[in-house]
This record gives sequence, structure tokens and C-alpha cells, in this order.
Amino acid sequence: MVGAMANNGRIRSAFPVANGSKDLTSNSAPASTAGSEYGPAEFTREDVEALLNERIKYKSKFNYKERCENMMDYIKRLRLCIRWFQELELDYAFEQEKLKNALELNEKHCGDMEVSLKNKEEELNLIIEELRKNFESVQIQLVKEQTEKLAANDSLGKEKEARLAVEKLQAALTEELGKTQGELQTANQRIHAVNDMYKLLQEYNSSLQLYNSKLQGDLDEAHETIKRGEKERTGIVENIGNLKGQFKALQDQLAASKVSQDDIVKQKDELVNEIVGLKVEIQQVKDDRDRHIMEVKNLQAEATKQNDFKDIISELESKRSSQNKEIEELQDQLVASERKLQVADLSTFEKINEFEEQKESIIELKSRLEEAELKLIEGEKLRKKLHNTIQELKGNIRVFCRVRPLLSGENSSEEAKTISYPTSLEALGRGIDLMQNGQKHCFTFDKVFVPSASQEDIFVEISQLVQSALDGYKVCIFAYGQTGSGKTYTMMGRPGNPEEKGLIPRCLEQIFRTRQYLRSQGWKYELQVSMLEIYNETIRDLLSTNKEAVRTDNGVSPQKYAIKHDASGNTHVVELTVVDVRSSREVSFLLDHAARNRSVGKTAMNEQSSRSHFVFTLKISGFNESTEQQVQGVLNLIDLAGSERLSKSGSTGDRLKETQAINKSLSSLGDVIFALAKKEDHVPFRNSKLTYLLQPCLGGDSKTLMFVNITPEPSSTGESLCSLRFAARVNACEIGTAHRQVNVKPIDYRLSLG
Repeated sequence: MVGAMANNGRIRSAFPVANGSKDLTSNSAPASTAGSEYGPAEFTREDVEALLNERIKYKSKFNYKERCENMMDYIKRLRLCIRWFQELELDYAFEQEKLKNALELNEKHCGDMEVSLKNKEEELNLIIEELRKNFESVQIQLVKEQTEKLAANDSLGKEKEARLAVEKLQAALTEELGKTQGELQTANQRIHAVNDMYKLLQEYNSSLQLYNSKLQGDLDEAHETIKRGEKERTGIVENIGNLKGQFKALQDQLAASKVSQDDIVKQKDELVNEIVGLKVEIQQVKDDRDRHIMEVKNLQAEATKQNDFKDIISELESKRSSQNKEIEELQDQLVASERKLQVADLSTFEKINEFEEQKESIIELKSRLEEAELKLIEGEKLRKKLHNTIQELKGNIRVFCRVRPLLSGENSSEEAKTISYPTSLEALGRGIDLMQNGQKHCFTFDKVFVPSASQEDIFVEISQLVQSALDGYKVCIFAYGQTGSGKTYTMMGRPGNPEEKGLIPRCLEQIFRTRQYLRSQGWKYELQVSMLEIYNETIRDLLSTNKEAVRTDNGVSPQKYAIKHDASGNTHVVELTVVDVRSSREVSFLLDHAARNRSVGKTAMNEQSSRSHFVFTLKISGFNESTEQQVQGVLNLIDLAGSERLSKSGSTGDRLKETQAINKSLSSLGDVIFALAKKEDHVPFRNSKLTYLLQPCLGGDSKTLMFVNITPEPSSTGESLCSLRFAARVNACEIGTAHRQVNVKPIDYRLSLG
């Protein structure tokens, strides 16, 4: 049996089939212990082969007992192996039946699956047809993506180059790291001193918080003061109106009394002349009477001698009696005239007293009127100051509106006027109304300048803002409006006419005057000027002495100027020319140089239209030797290019490209203002060079003022309305409170805390 098993190879062939071509181990099949005297038996392939190939060794060929025992032991082991194989075969048969049942179930399941697969196949065919239809569109998109992928690969190559540069930089930084670690130890020593300083700062911070709460209370009181001031102002204005009415009535009475006094004086003069004439006549009558008496006496003497003259004497006596009667009548008239003169003198004296009283009351009313006007002016100054304080605390962008005068050839009739100015107390000097198609649009800004306002009037309103730049603040003033509305005139003025100088030269004159004045207080200032323009989304250096670097034939600068913002919020333009200046004359020369390099062109709306955004930057560094205080301020004065409609400007060629670039950058500015007004998380400053350059001015930490320039011409009403709406949106933006840039030495700071 053993030889048969060995010959037919059942054992060798059973193991691969039973164990899936794996070695048979004790864990692959159960071991039988039935009839075993040696306990549970476990067999492997090696055990079976060793059992079959085993040769029984005998110590002696003739010791049959030993041979029988060995043979019996060998037979027992063979039986045990055979029994184990039988049990294993039964297990395999049972497993085979189970697998057949499972196979039948699987075949049924496969039949069901084939039916469902056919259904799914039909559905998939429909889907494939749809996918084939979509495949063509996807192929088109794939071509686009491949082109984008090629561009991305190019950028990736550039990135790799940049990465290599970064790795080189990293190697250099590792070298510097060793140096920095050495410096770190010294820095740790300084940290201990800084910790002490920090404690002092915490104390100072608590005091600042108390001071802040006090300022908040002062602000509330200021609001109440503004309200009281407004009420007092309305009362004062009403009193002024009443006083003006009384003053006018008294002036009318005074004029009437003057007229009556003049009549009385004329009557008096006539009466005096009449009295003088009567006195002369009386004197003549007296002389005649005396003469006649002498003649009578002479005649009486002669009558005694000559009785022939009696008739003559009687006639003379009758004449004398009639003359006496005339004298009496004239004396009565003289008495009546003297009485009339006395009455006229009394009325004249009363009129004079009344006139003096009215004169005194008029003087008193004038003084009260002057006091009321002074109070009104002081109240207006206080209102402006408090309004500016509130605007600074709110962080709003201040907006001034300026309306240019009508030019020759423009419609100036009353019927064509579309702009008016409200006269109410709330909107006086701050409101502007615009009529379009019979509809009235009302706007209110921080200040509105009428066409008759001079350049000096404009500058007076912004002079305090310019002073803030010397105090260490960032200040930005920019002019916005359609082309031909007077932006460049507002910022630059008219060359050669000192009275029409613009804001930029006036600001510089004020800064140089103030710098000279502050020298007595220990301040020294250094001023640096740079000027650039953004032309067709390209930055150009207007102070560059290299003409090729300023402009090429196509108007584009060959040199690229990159805009950088540091952690402190300061803006730098790489490779831009910066000039140190010491007088306003030097700055005027630089302004003339920049004006010659700036891009201008002629359009249907403006003879000399600015075709770029002009940015004037003045960096101010101040140091006080006595207090060792250092301030850093920046003054940005910007003349934006005017928005225009192609249908009105008639731009073609280069002018068309310029117009499209200008309108695009101004549209980006509108998007930024819209995002700021809605307080969105993302503000698209990078959409244009203009908005990216203005990011510190619009994004906070700066005192910003916008001039919106509009034209009163009726044909430009639509553009004026758009400009006013944009200005109102700018005025509503809260960009944060500006901070003063001041540096003080720590020792001085500790002393100030103590």
C-alpha cells in the first residue's frame, strides 16, 4: 500500500490540489487523533516524504524481535498518516459539495448579473453617445488648457530659476544665520531691557486707555457742543435777521427825518431871509419917517413964514400917518416871523435830538451785528474743526466739490442752468443740486466751491491738511472728474500768473515757510521730490534726464518701474528718480520739467487734455535736536486723467488707446471704492497700476482728500452726475484713522513717562 502510494504519486499530487499549490502545514488541515497512541499527529510534505523514504536500521540482522517492533512502529505511523489523509479527503469532499452549491448559486447570480449588465450596457451606450458629443467640446477646452499648460510650463521654468536663486539666497542666509545667532545673544540681553520697557509701556498703555476714554467723553461733549452751537447759530441768525429788519426800519426813519430836517432848515433859512428883508424895509421906513419929520418941521418953520404951503403939509401928514400904519403892520409881521422862527428852532432841536438817539441806536445795532457775525464766524470755525475731528475719528475720505466757470462759447442763459446751491443752514456751503431731465439730484460734501471761488479760497480750506504732512502724517490729495472740468488747473494752476497758482505750488510754498519758522524750535527737515505718470498702464519717470528712458516712439517707457509696499505702509517705486530739494524755486523748476515730459493731447472736448495720471510725491523727514524726536510724513498730490466718452471726445488711434486705458483704470478705482464702501474682505487694488499705487491712501493710515471737479455746461450733465455719485460713494468710505509716524529714543520715552 505504501509502495502504491509512492508509485502513483497520490500524496505529491494531493497537496498542490488541496492547498492551492502551497505546502501543506498543520494549519491548513485538521489533524486526526482517532486511534493514535502518540497524541495528535501533524504531517507536512517533508514528514510524509521522510516517512516513505525511511529505511529501518537494525542493530542485528537476526534480532527479529527488534525488527518486528520497529516494523510495527513504522506501520502505526503509516496508518496514522493514512487516517489523516482519509479524514482530510472527507473534509475536501464536504468542501467540494459546498463549493458546488455555491457554484450553482453563483451561476444563477451570474445569469441575473448578465441581464442587469445588458441593461447597464444599453444605458452605458446612451451615456457613451452623450460623452462622444461632449468629447468634442472637451477637446476644444483641452487645446486651450494645453496652451495654458505651455504658458504654465514657461512660468514653471521661471519659477525653477527663481527657486535656484532662492536656494542660493538660502545658502547665503545660512551663513548669515551664524552671524545672527551671535547677534541673538546680544539681542537677548536687550530683551531684558525691553521687558522693563514693556512694563512701562503697559503702564503707559493703561494711561492711554484712560485718556482714550476721556477723549471719547470729550467727543460726546463736542457733539453736544456742536448741537448747542447749531441751535445758538440758528438763534443768532434769526437775531441777525431781526436786527437787520430793525436796522433797515431805523435807516428809513433816519432818511425821513433827514428829509424833514432839510425842509425845516430850508424853511428856517427862508424865514431868516424874510426877517432880514423886513428889518431892512423897517429901517428904510424909519429913515423915511425921520426924513419926513425933518421935512415937516422944516415945512412948519417955513409955514409960519409961508401960509401957502398948508396943503403940502396936510398931504405930508397924511403920508406920515399911512407910513406909520405900514410900520406897525411890518412890526406885527416881524413879531409873527420871530415866533415862527422860535417854533422852527424848537422842532429842529427835537429832530436833532431824535437823530442823535437814532444814530446811537444804529451804532449799538452795528456793534451787536458785528458781535453776532463774529460769533457766527467762530461757530463756523468750531463746526469745521469738530467736523474735521469727527471725520478723522471715523476715518472717512473727505471730499471737496469744485464747479468751474462757464467758458466763452458755452450756453450761459438762466434757462440752461442745471446746477444750483441750497441756502439752508444745514447745506450752506456744503450742498449742490443738479437737474437732469426735470429730476433734481441733491448731494452734500465737506465743502462745495462755486465757480467764483479763487485758487486762494481753495488752498485756505486744505492748508491744515498740508500742515499734517509736516507733523508726520501721510496725506493724499487727488483731483477727479471728466476731461475739461478743471482738474489740472486746480492742482497746477496757470503758469505765469501768481494769483492763479494751483494747489501743488501753494502747498510747497507753505511747507517751506513752515520749515523756516520751525527752525527756531529746533526742527530740521529734509525734503525729497519724485514725479511720475501712469500712461497706458505703464509707469514713466518724469524727472529722468534720459529722454529715451522717459518715452520711446510709441509712448511706452522701456524701463519697468515696480511698485513696492513695505510693512510700514510706505510705497516705493523701484528705480524712480528722487531729488533732494531745498527751496520752492527748485521744485518749480522740477514741475516745469515734469510738465514738459507729461503726455497731453487734443480732443474734441479739450484743447490740452491730460492723457495720463500725474503723481507728485513729497517725502518729509524731520528731526528735533532738543527733544530728539523724529517724524516722517508724505504728501501725495495727484492729478488724475479725465474720464471721457468716445462719442463726445472723437478719439481715434493713439488717443483711442489712451482713452480706453484711462477709463479702465478709473473703472478699477470705482471697483476699489465700491468694495471699501461695502467693507468687503477682498479689495481689488491690484487690478490697475493706479489703484495699487493708491493702496496706502485708500486702504487706511492716511489723511485723504478728493476734489471732484465738474463743469456747469448743460451738455455735460450726465458726466457731472456720474462724478457726483462717485464722489458721494467716496465720501462714505471709512478707511481707518491716520497715524502719526514719530520715533523717539527709549531714554527720552521713559523720561516722558516719568
